[in-house]
Amino acid sequence: MVIRRAPWLRPGRAVDGVLATACVLPGVWQDLQSGLFNGSPIVNRPAPLGITVTLGLATGVAVFDRRSRPLLLYAGAVACWLVAGAWPAVPVAQYAVGAYLRSLRLRVVLTVAMVAAVSMPMWLAYGADASLPISLAMCILPTLAGLFLASRRAQEQLLVDQARAEERAQIARDMHDVVTHRVSLMVLHATALASAEGRGAVEVAGQIQIIGRAALEELRTLVGVLRDGGDAPLRPQPGVADLAELVDASRALGLTVELSVEDGLRAPALVEQAVYRVVQEALTNVHRHARTARTTVVVASDDDGVTLAVRNGASAVAATAAPRGGHGLLGISERVRLVGGTLSTRRQPDGGFEVLVRIPVAREAWEMER
Repeated sequence: MVIRRAPWLRPGRAVDGVLATACVLPGVWQDLQSGLFNGSPIVNRPAPLGITVTLGLATGVAVFDRRSRPLLLYAGAVACWLVAGAWPAVPVAQYAVGAYLRSLRLRVVLTVAMVAAVSMPMWLAYGADASLPISLAMCILPTLAGLFLASRRAQEQLLVDQARAEERAQIARDMHDVVTHRVSLMVLHATALASAEGRGAVEVAGQIQIIGRAALEELRTLVGVLRDGGDAPLRPQPGVADLAELVDASRALGLTVELSVEDGLRAPALVEQAVYRVVQEALTNVHRHARTARTTVVVASDDDGVTLAVRNGASAVAATAAPRGGHGLLGISERVRLVGGTLSTRRQPDGGFEVLVRIPVAREAWEMER
């Protein structure tokens, strides 16, 4: 079961609420407006309360949409500053400019404009000693912080895309021998059909239908995940029957692992390969992060599909931190998704970790495998 939080309880929404409040309050509470100008830096007098409240509310609303429309927040921040000397929206807007705008040229132009709007009135009234550090703190540093976030986000997305592409390419290679096997079965059954008569011919034709449907589904998957036209090795791919050997290899490395597989469980080749890869990655993570923990692997089926649960308890001894960047869980999650399943992970109350997989299997596919 995947636990979902209500949209307004997510950490990002909480941050939005805090930032929006910071932008709204100066419109209502004049002590948060700049006292250097006794109101507006343009006309040097306080703006009417109705105008400041309206500007504050509009800017606060724009905070919630800053990721897709940072220019709205920027415009509100400029208006709040020039009309009421309200400064909290300025660094928030500049951070959004650095983090969410795509055009570097536009980022530079808007930052220069904001620096001018903030620094010029101060320069004229109090000189460079007052204007330069305030402009740096309010306009330039938030923009640089936003740029740093944008670069980190782009790098992480690149790693995610790379992990997914690698897993899709691996699936495409795995598919070659699977589809070949299906087509070979169809040819054998067609040969048998040529010499069959009566009831036997009907049964053979039905088998050809089932195999043909499975082959078509696998071909659709192959077309969806294939990334290049390179040659793929034709080799047997591991499945549920190979889990015992995989667990034995983990035990040899010092892990305490219990394996439970439903007797006689057989599923389509792609489903079995996905199950195997999930268990492989989960045990690798246990070895990296909780090597003294007790781990259980349970594979079962029902009329709707295959379920997998890998659970480990808390580790008594912390393992050496593994290098970052593998994104193994992302890869296997993509593999499970491409065969129509779902994968979820969660921390256990005792400090352990759990990986849950559910892969639906069509009734025709069950009949063919069984």
